[in-house]
Amino acid sequence: MFQRVLICTDFSDSLQRLVNFVPSLAAGGISQIVFLHTVSLEEAPIPRVDTERIDRARDKLSVACRQAPSGVEVKIEVQSGRAIDTILRTAATYESDVIILGTPSRNLLTEKLFGSTTMGLAQRTKIPLFTLRPQLISTYTTEELDLRCRHLFRNLLLPFDNSNAAKYTVEKIKQLSQKKLPSKECIQEILLCWVVEEGGRSELSETEQQTIVSQTIEPIQQSLNAAGLATELEVRRGNPIVEILAVAQESDISAIVLSSDSLGKLLEWSAPSFAGEIMRRSWHSVLYFPPQK
Repeated sequence: MFQRVLICTDFSDSLQRLVNFVPSLAAGGISQIVFLHTVSLEEAPIPRVDTERIDRARDKLSVACRQAPSGVEVKIEVQSGRAIDTILRTAATYESDVIILGTPSRNLLTEKLFGSTTMGLAQRTKIPLFTLRPQLISTYTTEELDLRCRHLFRNLLLPFDNSNAAKYTVEKIKQLSQKKLPSKECIQEILLCWVVEEGGRSELSETEQQTIVSQTIEPIQQSLNAAGLATELEVRRGNPIVEILAVAQESDISAIVLSSDSLGKLLEWSAPSFAGEIMRRSWHSVLYFPPQK
């Protein structure tokens, strides 16, 4: 699926633990792993590079190089500057397929006041983002984290509402499914879920609504099956954000996969985007595909 991965850590998100799980990540078909840590410039009359912190960070991450199996390239990058800028620059240098980040849960107001690296990246990059909750990564035992690294993208929950963003997500997943490698872990199952929002199309009965949904979503299910992806279908009623988070809790999934046309835009102040709220609130990993630019 993804072969070139950029893992970004600030050492408070627990993603630095992944330096000990390079073979586990490689089992999923990853052939290049880049670990990146950004060191802020020293505050002084003239900002300067903090070489001591850079050296300490490089020493911490260098363990990963000793873990690399044959055929897997591991690189360590420690850079000074703003995190978003160094991530974008490093991803471009190594032609990364996906950027992995530790993202704490937060609300929209906190994000607007204090900023969010993930949301900033979502607006500036074309590269998919994969978020992990630091609180969970920090609690996994070695055995649990080994298994988690092997199955990052194994079972995906794909919310579908017939929007352009949802259709785009389906196409991206189908494209990635064609990159399967022999004897490597990849996507095994897709759970396709449509939530019929209560209060919409009130002239239709519940049965009529679900009939329309089924007629629209079943061809999507068939197209995913035709691409070699075992796909299950579920239809629910209610608030889309609440119901998708509930489905994630009740189902055997590795991550929620989605895209958005409005994430991070001014419109979010009055109408927070579905994708943005899932990324802020979900305890499950989220695989986010930035829209075409």
